[in-house]
Amino acid sequence: MFALPLTPGAELRPLEPWQAEEFLAHLDRAREHISPWVSSSFVASDLDGARAVLQGYADRRARDAGGIWGIWLEGTLCGGVMLRSFDAGLGVCEVGCWLEPAAEGRGLITGAVGRIVDWAVRTRGIQRVEWQAVAGNVRSLNVARRLGMSREGVLRQVYPRGGGRVDVEVWSLLADEWRG
Repeated sequence: MFALPLTPGAELRPLEPWQAEEFLAHLDRAREHISPWVSSSFVASDLDGARAVLQGYADRRARDAGGIWGIWLEGTLCGGVMLRSFDAGLGVCEVGCWLEPAAEGRGLITGAVGRIVDWAVRTRGIQRVEWQAVAGNVRSLNVARRLGMSREGVLRQVYPRGGGRVDVEVWSLLADEWRG
């Protein structure tokens, strides 16, 4: 099985539809923590929903249009990273992430996103990596900063949430900046 070490005891590896039960158990631990910041369709509440999320990313990977990888800490799925979109022809992708509270503060997300960005830029020739985060998601915005991304602006009232609409910050990193 493909696995990249992140830290002692932590590794990054593909997250596949056959792992839906493990993914759902992880989401049950993370749901309250990540729900304000991720799409409601991502935070599945049953096995069929978890399988559908993972199958959606497997289908994207098959089309060379995205992918999802889990982070395992001491053998337990605790979070992950994804290419929400990926277009090698245009040279643009969007990276996303999530993590359950028990795994925070260990550098797992920054390391995992860094691995995916490095692969996208160096192996696949991506020229622009995008990062979008709900305004106010300090943890996510700090990851963008740690990776050397630049804040490009705010998309105001992008989508509905909790009886209102949320703003989304857009950050990016160019291939030359990553390589430099």
